[in-house]
Amino acid sequence: MDAVPRVFATREIPGLERLAEALPEALLEVFRGEGELGYEELLERGQGASVLVCSVTDRIDRALLEHFAPALRLVATFAVGYENIDVDAARECSVRVSHTPGVLTEATAEIAVALILDCARRLSEGDRLVRAGGWTGFSPGFHLGRSVYGSTLGIVGAGRIGRRVAETLHRGFGCQILAHSRNVRPDWERELGARFVSLGELLESSDFVSLHCPLTPETHHLIDAEALEGMKAGACLVNTARGPVVDEAALAEALVAGRLAAAGLDVFAREPHVPPELLGLENVVLLPHIGSATHATRAAMGRLCVDSVIDFLSGRELAHPVV
Repeated sequence: MDAVPRVFATREIPGLERLAEALPEALLEVFRGEGELGYEELLERGQGASVLVCSVTDRIDRALLEHFAPALRLVATFAVGYENIDVDAARECSVRVSHTPGVLTEATAEIAVALILDCARRLSEGDRLVRAGGWTGFSPGFHLGRSVYGSTLGIVGAGRIGRRVAETLHRGFGCQILAHSRNVRPDWERELGARFVSLGELLESSDFVSLHCPLTPETHHLIDAEALEGMKAGACLVNTARGPVVDEAALAEALVAGRLAAAGLDVFAREPHVPPELLGLENVVLLPHIGSATHATRAAMGRLCVDSVIDFLSGRELAHPVV
């Protein structure tokens, strides 16, 4: 390890000041400019760093890793997902990678459940109507939605977050649970009465579909035009996973055509860009990637991220390694 290790952070994260307290000999530099740090500027400003602290919006590709070699030894991402990092290239460049798993579960599950309820009862749509002065009073057929109670919920991706969403809606709303993942989870079957089925059967049978799978080459556009065509008529789709899991153009077409009742999205393919086709629709709820946005969760993410840096520079094993 360098005599004076340099840590470069692409943005301010909670708890970063602990580095100076724990490792006073380390040189810490933080990008504090407006907006996101661009790729070319990262290449320039991160040169010579022993540790790079990044987030999911930073592209850490092979070219960058090779550009920073051999000085760079650790990439610590302030996120649970790490699809923005070329893990194979990191391994080949002898760069360790850490992430922040486990602490986002409840916060992200809350957003998924909130989006399901919003889509079902058309809450955001109603809010916009009231603010615009379009509410004229009670009518038996006015602004009808659908009940979540007793419905069928399809969970794509049987990880921690998917499990918490399934628990909440099964135990609190009496939902029947269908699940699709690479592995069958006996605990889901035993404790939640879940049935593990093919993606096609899940889409065809579910009133609400909630996506919780990681972004991989296999899950890119997992929900494409064909998948959307196979969804139950009038169903709702919620995505709190990663934007590219859904073909956004195909989703907009399905919403316009009325094949889906609604969609709730917290993530998008090219954030912060949101396709204009979605912006103009009343039956889609659009959130600014706030799945983990609680004070407690972001603080916990910062703690794990900073702990990884401190442990690595102190010669200890990483608690949450990717490679």
